[in-house]
Amino acid sequence: MKKLKRILFASAAIVLFVIANGSAQVVVRTRMVHHRTVTVRPARPSANHVWIESEWTPRGRTYVERPGYWAVAPHPGGIWVSGHWAHHPRGYVWVPGHWR
Repeated sequence: MKKLKRILFASAAIVLFVIANGSAQVVVRTRMVHHRTVTVRPARPSANHVWIESEWTPRGRTYVERPGYWAVAPHPGGIWVSGHWAHHPRGYVWVPGHWR
């Protein structure tokens, strides 16, 4: 009975930790099929805008592609670093793009 209580307590602690941090990742296990989505970029709204390539967003137990868009850097001289797929022991995870 003590062992069961320990397992339940440890499981609850892990779940609470993941919920509190909001850092749960979706792991994708599939054969990677490289496809090229043709995106027609609309006209650049201003010289301050930077094109953000399409990104992948977790949705449930999978990812969906978010199309590219124009954005203004959050600070002067900001550089957009594109997201990428990273190998994970159980598959691949999407590392989102970010401003540097």
